[in-house]
Amino acid sequence: MNSIQVKTLSNGITLVHRQVLHTEISHVGIMLDIGSRDELDSEQGLAHFWEHLAFKGTPKYNNMQIINRLELIGGELNAYTTKEKICFHASVLTPYFERALELLTEITFHSTFPEKELEKERSVILEEMAMYYEAPEDAIQDDFDELLFPNHPLGINILGTAEHVQSFQKKDLHAFIDRNLDTSRIVISSIGKLAHDKVFAWADKHVGRIPAKKHQVSRILPPAMLPMERITKRGLTQAHVAMGRQSFAIENPNRLAFFMLINLLGGPSMNSLLNVSVREKHGLVYSIEATFTSYMDSGFWAIYFGTEPNQVAKAIRLIHKEFDKLKEKALSPAQLTKIKSQLKGQMAMAEEGNLNFMLMMAKNLLDREKIESLDEIFTQIDLVTAEQLQQLAIDMLNPHELSRLIFEP
Repeated sequence: MNSIQVKTLSNGITLVHRQVLHTEISHVGIMLDIGSRDELDSEQGLAHFWEHLAFKGTPKYNNMQIINRLELIGGELNAYTTKEKICFHASVLTPYFERALELLTEITFHSTFPEKELEKERSVILEEMAMYYEAPEDAIQDDFDELLFPNHPLGINILGTAEHVQSFQKKDLHAFIDRNLDTSRIVISSIGKLAHDKVFAWADKHVGRIPAKKHQVSRILPPAMLPMERITKRGLTQAHVAMGRQSFAIENPNRLAFFMLINLLGGPSMNSLLNVSVREKHGLVYSIEATFTSYMDSGFWAIYFGTEPNQVAKAIRLIHKEFDKLKEKALSPAQLTKIKSQLKGQMAMAEEGNLNFMLMMAKNLLDREKIESLDEIFTQIDLVTAEQLQQLAIDMLNPHELSRLIFEP
């Protein structure tokens, strides 16, 4: 029997459940294909504001009841906002699965956004903004988006601006949700030992009566990025650097091969090329990472690191040197085999995390309308050639085509 089953309710909401028998914990989430890029100019930060306010009251529960409903049984309730998604999710012991699903349904579809709670949460979000400003390793990644996607919603900080957050009213939340909610772009994803039919029956019970709603997606294609450098003075002791460029969208055929290249360059492993060169050999950084993010119609890759101000130029030279190596010579068969094995191992270990797998199923169904098995992904990895990686390096790792943001003390 297939451990993953998918079903669509009459209102268009998609259900997906993966049965895993060797766990006592169930994870369930409601993911909506709505994010900060769907905001109007006057709404910057409103999607994230919704995520916060959803927990503050429904016709059935007040904010303290929402907080305690799962916490008192040892469960966890959480949420997050990205440029293209909002997700509410919970983790509980399996006997409490329906309780978690019922609560998620309440906060996702029936939040009342009480006025007094709205004012409290406004202050909380302003504090969150201040925390991000004080954490340069986080702030630089958010600020770098503006260089990657200038004058576009993908380039705007998910938190919005203090001016916008201070202006939001209850009517703004309702207008944003009414304009963007589409039941055919909602996935309820779960993983645990429960049988599929039981999970689907409970989902139908709690969300099957949500009225069907259709909304035509009209996201604006990002303009091409023009390379630029920006230096910002901050109250820091270290310099922080971000460099990168726009890259491949989710359905681009080069996406997986490019992910492999970025993983080799600066992925999470200690033997990544940048970690070995910039940290291990020269001791210039505590950490350095390369990331690759895909959106529906675009994407970007970037390198982030912090170092002493007088070491920035040297660190950048070392990074460019690694670019040159990847461009000038194709990987040997042995090297290619090693990086493929490493990526497969990382993916297999990531799949062991049931919470992350539950979220991945929801995102893949919204973005690609399918969930690929590890075997299918491994087959695609095996097809990547050294010549393909070298050509991607030539096309994408040109220093003159990269934007750069530097936080200087």
